This record gives sequence, C-alpha cells and structure tokens, in this order.
Amino acid sequence: MTPENTAPQKPEPKSGLMRISPYVGGKATVSGANRIVKLSSNENPYGASLAAIEAFKDGADTLALYPDGSARALREAIAKSEGLDPARILCGAGSDEIITFLCRTYAGPGDEIMHSAHGFLMYQLSALAVGADPVSVPEVDLMADIDAMIAAANERTKLVFIANPNNPTGTLIPDTEIRRLRDGLPSHTLLVIDAAYAEYVTEPGYDSGAALVSERDDVVMTRTFSKIHGLATLRLGWCYAPEAVIDAMNRVRGPFNVSGPALAAGTAAIADADFIARSRDGNIEARAWVAEKLERLGFPVTPSHGNFVLAEFGTSGPHSAEAADTFLQSRGILIRRMEGYGLPAHLRISIGTAAENGVLIAALEDFVA
Repeated sequence: MTPENTAPQKPEPKSGLMRISPYVGGKATVSGANRIVKLSSNENPYGASLAAIEAFKDGADTLALYPDGSARALREAIAKSEGLDPARILCGAGSDEIITFLCRTYAGPGDEIMHSAHGFLMYQLSALAVGADPVSVPEVDLMADIDAMIAAANERTKLVFIANPNNPTGTLIPDTEIRRLRDGLPSHTLLVIDAAYAEYVTEPGYDSGAALVSERDDVVMTRTFSKIHGLATLRLGWCYAPEAVIDAMNRVRGPFNVSGPALAAGTAAIADADFIARSRDGNIEARAWVAEKLERLGFPVTPSHGNFVLAEFGTSGPHSAEAADTFLQSRGILIRRMEGYGLPAHLRISIGTAAENGVLIAALEDFVA
C-alpha cells in the first residue's frame, strides 16, 4: 500500500538515457516538393547489386523460418572476400548494433568512451545508453588529434572509437597514426576502428584496420553493408575482432539479430566485385566533379575519402549553411546540416547520380546569384 500523503512512484528510465538527444537521420521528404533529390544520407546512388536483389527476393520463400543465428554463410563470404578468419567475424543489424554490443560489453557507469569531436554521433549516444561518460576530444583541421586522444586516455577509458575515413568530414588517418594511437592507449582500452567507408578509399597504404586486429587482442574493426553495397534498408553490418571479444559480444547479441533476407542479400553483395568496383569508380569521378564545382562557387571542400563531401558555407550572411539548406529544400534537394556534429558552418552533401549532382550544382549557382 502507498503510505498516506506520499505520491506513488512512477517507473523511471535510467538517468543516462535522459541525457540522449535521439539520433536524427538525413531528411527524406520536404513539404510541397514535386521531386526529391536526396543527398542527405550517404546512400549508394547506383542502388544495390542485382545479385543481392535477387537473393533478397528468393528469401521470400523462407519468411516463416528463423534465420541462421550464427550468420555462417555470410561470415564465410566476408572472410573469403576480405581474407579473414570467419570465426573472428560477428554480424549485426548495421554497424550501429555492433557499436551498441561493444558498449554494453565493455563499459558502464563510471567508465569513459572516447571519440574525436566530429566523429559519428552514435559513439556518444551508445555511451550514454550504457551509463558511461562520452569524452569528445578536439580535432585539428577536421582531423582526429592522435596526441590529444592519447593524452586524454586514463584508467576509466574503456573504449576509443575512431572512424577512418571519418563521417562527416571524410578525412583519412594514415595507418602509422592509427598504430601510434593504439600503442599510446592503456592496455585495458579497446580501440574500435569504424571503417564504414573503407571500400571507397584508394589511398596507397590504407588499411581498414583488419591487419591491426590480426596482430593484437585489443583492436576491433567495424564495417557496414549500408554504403557501397547499397543495402541500407536491410540494416546489415559486421566486425572483425579478437576471438575473446567475439565470444563476449555473442553473449549480449540476440539469437536472431539479423534477418534471413539481409543475410542472403549480404552474402551475394560481398561477392559482387564488379558492382563494388563500378560504385567506387563512379563515386571517385562524381565526387571530384562536385568538389570542383563547389570550390568554384566559393564553398571550400574538405578532401574526402567517402561517398560525400563536407562543404563550408559560413554561419551568417546570405550564403550561410542555414540559408543554403533552406534554398536547396525549396528546390526539393536534401542535404545534411552539421550543427549536431559541432560544424554549424558546414553542410554534408552525399554524392548522387550524374543527374542529381547536376541538379544540386545548378541550384547552388542560382543560390549564389
């Protein structure tokens, strides 16, 4: 019974959760527009592999059955494509779920989870969800500051997330610097290299993180099928990690966390080398064209190694980022505002088809005029 004059207690969520501002994805619609050019979510403008689409359709015959909880066929396909050990691969509902698994497994109240200032927002949100304290380390010229990250690490630092290439800046950290970061972190700290855009990188000497994972027992690499493979709607990702880390994460992973159609489509997609190459080559050409046009219009572009560019517009005046976004929306063109990433003067623009890129630049020419 409730004591007299005492208000009944209500169920309350954990305090850390209420510090979270829910993640907001890129816009997909705008009121009043007859045509939408969506350049806000870094999706593959060329769609998905035809082999992956057919595999997804074939999965319709088995919708009444549970999927393979171990994702064996997909793990083996990834291992064959990437030259990895399938026993050290874990699949999830997007790399976001892998990030969640890592935070749940290795951090909690009183712990710290570190990321660079303009890193992917899910690092901070996932840290708060488990009651850990997110630590944002300032960057230098939109690049992760390795010395500052090493200096910020302490006995409470359980995870360090670093995206390479980084979203939303598109910047790339040399392998030597990634290794220096790992060597400078405490031995109890797990370094997580988020390589969601690895397939787009053509820089000589680039390593997605797989080599470092193979050499050590304190590094994890995460990947996704949402970008170059064009399977964003299926929510599919994976990680490569030491066996002990895989074993620990499997204890928090749901028994059937990836759907059967997603597993089938992913298995086909990872094997379609021709589609991957066409998507990468098309992105390189289109990204260079968009960047050159933006620069000519007076909007500096950070050199990008992903399927997007980060352009600087300013925070005030007629050509500010806010004004540009409002103008583009009036034309049905959707890009991504960057206030949530601490970059209010910038806009992130996904690379689209040739036609979409042309519409974007034509609209921006009208905007500056």
